[in-house]
Amino acid sequence: MREKSNDYPKVLLINDMAGYGKVALSAMIPVFSHFKLETFNLPTALVSNTLDYGLFEILDTTEYMRNTLKIWKRLSFDFDAVCTGFIASEQQASLVCEFCKEQRERGSRIFLDPIMGDDGKFYNGVTEKSVISMKQMCAVADVVVPNITEACFLSNHVVQESYTGEDVERIADQLHDLGAKSLVITSIKMKEGKYTAVKASPGDSIKFLPYKEIPVRFPGTGDIFMSIVAGSYLRNGALEKSVETAMRQLERIICANQDNQDKYKGIPIEQFLEDTGNEEA
Repeated sequence: MREKSNDYPKVLLINDMAGYGKVALSAMIPVFSHFKLETFNLPTALVSNTLDYGLFEILDTTEYMRNTLKIWKRLSFDFDAVCTGFIASEQQASLVCEFCKEQRERGSRIFLDPIMGDDGKFYNGVTEKSVISMKQMCAVADVVVPNITEACFLSNHVVQESYTGEDVERIADQLHDLGAKSLVITSIKMKEGKYTAVKASPGDSIKFLPYKEIPVRFPGTGDIFMSIVAGSYLRNGALEKSVETAMRQLERIICANQDNQDKYKGIPIEQFLEDTGNEEA
């Protein structure tokens, strides 16, 4: 394990970068920086704007990633944490998986957002091959943060209209079998309402945290949620508390923006950073 310095923790964010819109790296970098984490990035794709507009350009950066990781290895760069999001291909998944495995062996914490789909469907361009890649990523992850659709894809569970506590337990057990240490499963519809489930380790019981769904959609809210969870967890080491903090803060931020005219560009997160790290860590 590497020696820890007295500097701020170093965090690498691996995700796509949108030129127009606050999603992925554009949303995550401000949040992590606000947590006083030394923040670096490795873009998996360059995207002209959020996909919600219906017209966009995407540049795959696999070759750039491959060459960058070779250079970083020669320069002995390492990180206290790695947070991964959108992975554009199987090649990228293999690169990122091997890199995360090496970093983890040096003491880094790995956070995985297995971005594949929502509402029971794959996102455009995502296939069953992506599921295989994300299963491999679970094996090197300390904290995995899927929504319930993605959790079903990873656990080979049939996507349902609603779930029981026993359903979620079975899904969580299968994710642990893949190698995931800690789980945060979002957007779970149950008979009693909507919940986020937290399971800090395979031997723990699941904690179901209720929330009220706000009837508005912004791209990038999952990236903000992941950033607050990971940033808080790196400061306080308490997963459930970090998830509760992220849920409260994201609810306030969404409520404050629900009347925005152009919701396709996401939430202007820089205007709300005081809501993303000012609670007791």
